[in-house]
Amino acid sequence: MRVMAQIAMVMNLDKCIGCHTCSVTCKQAWTNRQGTEYVWFNNVETLPGQGYPRRWEDQEKWKGGWERTRSGKLRLRAGSRLKRLGTIFANPELPGIDDYYQPWTYEYKNLIDAPAGNDLPVARPVSSLTGEPVDTIEWGPNWDDNLGGAPQNAPLDPIVEKIRDEVGEKIRFEFEQSFMFYLPRVCEHCLNPACVSSCPSGAMYKREEDGIVLVDQDQCRGWRMCVTGCPYKKVYFNHATGKAEKCTFCFPRIEVGLPTVCSETCVGRMRYLGVMLYDADKVAEAASVEDEHDLYPSQLECFLDPTDPAVIAAAQASGITREWIEAARRSPVYDLIATYQVALPLHPEYRTMPMVWYVPPLSPVVEAVAASGHDGEDAGNLFGAIDAMRIPVEYLAELLTAGDPYPVEAVLRRMAAMRAHMRRVNLGEERDESVAAAVGLTGTEMEDLFRLLAIAKYEDRYVVPSAARADAEALADAHPLDAACPVGDVGKERVLLNLSPTRRIA
Repeated sequence: MRVMAQIAMVMNLDKCIGCHTCSVTCKQAWTNRQGTEYVWFNNVETLPGQGYPRRWEDQEKWKGGWERTRSGKLRLRAGSRLKRLGTIFANPELPGIDDYYQPWTYEYKNLIDAPAGNDLPVARPVSSLTGEPVDTIEWGPNWDDNLGGAPQNAPLDPIVEKIRDEVGEKIRFEFEQSFMFYLPRVCEHCLNPACVSSCPSGAMYKREEDGIVLVDQDQCRGWRMCVTGCPYKKVYFNHATGKAEKCTFCFPRIEVGLPTVCSETCVGRMRYLGVMLYDADKVAEAASVEDEHDLYPSQLECFLDPTDPAVIAAAQASGITREWIEAARRSPVYDLIATYQVALPLHPEYRTMPMVWYVPPLSPVVEAVAASGHDGEDAGNLFGAIDAMRIPVEYLAELLTAGDPYPVEAVLRRMAAMRAHMRRVNLGEERDESVAAAVGLTGTEMEDLFRLLAIAKYEDRYVVPSAARADAEALADAHPLDAACPVGDVGKERVLLNLSPTRRIA
């Protein structure tokens, strides 16, 4: 057993209101520079929809992630080393700017400098890349925003295309049958990252101390194989510097015990950050299981119980500090993923072992039951309504469990049981342990889960230890106050995007 630590995130989709605050603050913090006009490390998609970049889930086209060979080994979907070498100068599996969107701004100067007169000045849209006028704005990073289920967009969702023949009329896109929810996305900082293995120059790497995947800007040669290799399309090419860039999980904040910017500013309080301990020796085996439906449970088996004395001893032997072990013990992420098992990974069939997990949405089910004149918080009504959701469970399963509906149904039933149990508690009625027992939990566990999902305070949602370095001076030297910005002016000598010296897993 080789114990390693990973900073992980869980997002409760039941609470996301689609305000894009996380996207805007991330944009201002990390990608408000020349060359990153089209780049959104964090974006919020409305589902069903095509997403950003457009149809990023269509791996038949983009060749991202891993695939299992007949011999049981993993290989990149993009092909062998020889094939990738042959396309290194002309990669056919790269999204174009139109797949992301043509970034634009407006000629605000026309409004400010227009002379007085009877004419009304107009601020025309212009391309942020070329400065040329944009005749028609046809796509954007959140073009599907609030239009989930719209007949023009939803049928183009790759998941809808995949399951429509299977579920038939269960998916409808008429106005009265529409259904949508929001999906915030950041880099998954996977345990088995395909982007790292795709990089010919070795610039992409996963940090040993916290699992964050970064890009060495000095090492990067701009081959863009990492863009193809990432199935979530969360690696971007900076056209001004000729380097790859991606979500850094706000590692300078993580190193001093602070949550990521997107988590800090989340209006819905739906993000959770914490430490997960895992057995690195099991990762390759877990990612190589034959049946895609086994990928979710196999990844669960990689995670270690931070209260187990044997795990604690092994973690200390691996160099993990007491502070990080204690953070893992108090981790809200571990509770949601492993203890209560209400969080699920995004597209585990890509076999990258993602470490940003999601609690599937239940609110529309409650609203639908209440709208029918029945008790929207009764466990019996909710259990029956889960199978009759306007967006079928099969859709959520394709998104979160490689098409296996049973884990999704189990999560939704637990969430429904929690609501029913807490209503009895809040109304002062006698507790009914049978509701919790029906989903494999106790009444006390139901109340603990409710506190975590509904009313958890800041320090309960974000349990982030400071950097795992004994020498504080070394950390200070890695972040000198007078250092140049790592992503400063184009053309000047640049330093690493990952500022701190770290050990690499890969």
